[in-house]
Amino acid sequence: MTTTSRRTVLATAAAAAGASALVVAGGAAPAYAAATTDLLPSDQIAHLLRRATFGATPATLAEANRLGVNGWLDQQLNPAAIKDTVCDGVLARLPLAGADITAVRGKLKVHSYDAFKELGRATVARAIWSNRQLLESTVNFFSNVLHIAAPSSGVRDSRADYDKQVIRKHAFGTFADMLKASARHPAMLTYLDNRSSTKAHPNENYARELMELHTVGMIYTEADVKAAARLLTGMTVSSAGTYTYTASKHATGAVSVLGFTHANATAEGGEAASLAFLDHLANHPATATRLMTRLCVRFVADEPPASLIEKLAKVYLDNKTAIVPVLRALFTSPEFAASVGQKVRTPFEDLAATVRTLGLAPEATGVAGLDALYNMLVDAGNAPLRWAPPNGFPDVAPAWASPSAFLMRCNSHLNLAAGWYPKQLVRPADLLKSLVPVLPATYGALVDALAVRLVGTKLPAAHTAAVLSVAGKLPTSSLSSSDKTLAGSAPYLIALVLDAPTFSLR
Repeated sequence: MTTTSRRTVLATAAAAAGASALVVAGGAAPAYAAATTDLLPSDQIAHLLRRATFGATPATLAEANRLGVNGWLDQQLNPAAIKDTVCDGVLARLPLAGADITAVRGKLKVHSYDAFKELGRATVARAIWSNRQLLESTVNFFSNVLHIAAPSSGVRDSRADYDKQVIRKHAFGTFADMLKASARHPAMLTYLDNRSSTKAHPNENYARELMELHTVGMIYTEADVKAAARLLTGMTVSSAGTYTYTASKHATGAVSVLGFTHANATAEGGEAASLAFLDHLANHPATATRLMTRLCVRFVADEPPASLIEKLAKVYLDNKTAIVPVLRALFTSPEFAASVGQKVRTPFEDLAATVRTLGLAPEATGVAGLDALYNMLVDAGNAPLRWAPPNGFPDVAPAWASPSAFLMRCNSHLNLAAGWYPKQLVRPADLLKSLVPVLPATYGALVDALAVRLVGTKLPAAHTAAVLSVAGKLPTSSLSSSDKTLAGSAPYLIALVLDAPTFSLR
């Protein structure tokens, strides 16, 4: 029997799968999500790990099954108690990713982008190899909410510190504290121009985005923007690159914005007035609704149920913007349990999940392999933190559904399965045997075993047949250890299982 080309089998798989697979290759994502909810089992532990982590592994599934949903959440919500030796070893090679402003300035030339480079690589490394997966998923979410592009002009010395001292520090704290830390960080003050805002010339950029993107949404008026911009004057950046409040730059005078009123009588009290305003925004009901909507889009469905948004908004406000109670309520809600199959992986999530499920480890020294993974995401348009506008990456399927995006995922699957690129990652001595320790008697059973191991469930019969066509085999074709075609076909079979619509679901 002749061997089918991989290009042909991708087309065959799409035809065999019907509309669902075609949507992965560029059709309408909501229809895809609706059409494929039956591809995944209703196993709630597996569902939790698909959403709350960057991809399940046999070890994480075993641990979560042992602990149960609540036990796993308890463990993950205490990240300081989780050993993270492998990831820590990689991060040690990226010291600028966690460096403060003074350290970055002391180590790098003025126009160097090396701190951006290390931060991007560290973000990829944490998503793939950290054991603190819920923390990393939460950090990823809030990095999008209070987004600062990396790289971007003017924050080469402060963006890494922002990641550490604003997003990561407060990810399991309160949103109010995170918002106030963001407002007083040189990176945000620079990115959205508040450092240049003075009483003589208030800059409205940060005030507008603070309301529109970071908190209440588009319920403000132009008068609100002007008043907020005046109130936020004086919050700026020192010559040393650190945050400072300069009273002489603050515009005094009574303000009224979205229900917040303040006499703002003295320049010396301007910072306290600004912080009170930020607290007001963080605790605003519109912020609760908008932030919980974004959280549900991230973790539940592109069109999340209104009942869950309302429920989580109440939890958020009742707990004074605390994030942990909201996460608990979300992941233990019936709406979350019912959302199996309703999210599609972004390119970043797909790549991280692929490396994790294949069991690929970081290189022993250096970061060349990590560089390659990051650059693959640059090519896919989804390298972490690299979204240029201040609204953060889109988190819905249509943004990432195109034929070219699908083919890029397919190519990355094959490169990683075959060990072609990046070569530096540490692979099992025999990848197929590590995935399927006992060789089944038929090729169909082999694909079933690969799918259960890599995806968590068998593929539909038509998908299995399409995968096997690349090796010129049928599901009933016999298989033995002496099969001379297996070694050559194995990387393609593995990659095509990862290409299937089932794997693209998160």
